[in-house]
Amino acid sequence: MVKCGDFISIFDFNSNQRILLAMNLMGQYDCKADAKGRVTLPTALKNQLMPVINEDFVIKRAVFQKCLELYPKSEFDGLMLQVRAKRNISRDYDLFFRKFTAGMKKDVKVDSETGRLQIPKNLIEFAGIEKEVVLNAADDKIEIWDKDKYEAVLNESEDIYPDVAEKIFSNNGSDISQPGTTT
Repeated sequence: MVKCGDFISIFDFNSNQRILLAMNLMGQYDCKADAKGRVTLPTALKNQLMPVINEDFVIKRAVFQKCLELYPKSEFDGLMLQVRAKRNISRDYDLFFRKFTAGMKKDVKVDSETGRLQIPKNLIEFAGIEKEVVLNAADDKIEIWDKDKYEAVLNESEDIYPDVAEKIFSNNGSDISQPGTTT
């Protein structure tokens, strides 16, 4: 296994190809959307995407927030395997799947030279994107926010953030060990 920049990959000797295992996108970037919904990725973010920039991307509505999520198609395919593993015959699954895929566009291209991508109008409207945009690179995806909405969400969660962090990283019988301890 090799860590190549912000990606972890392995070399498959059977197919003689490098296989991307995981992304590690990081950073917050401010940019603008034009009247047609085009956004140009800042150079630092475009550079993080270089190993997959020529592949298709998927853009969709976020599940928990009024923002969009941009995934390299290879990452999204892995996510869809997890979603499909939960498939059952129920109204809940139907509702979830319908909302999860609503407005999704699966063949988004990011121009490898300019870093520009086109956000579909229906998704611009869903996220309430005006002109100022925040791109929040978060592990395997890029969240696309209207800047004012992003700042509002950050401000709303300011008071609960320490409690949430403590709850996630406390060692209440989980496999996560505290610094200086062993599991």
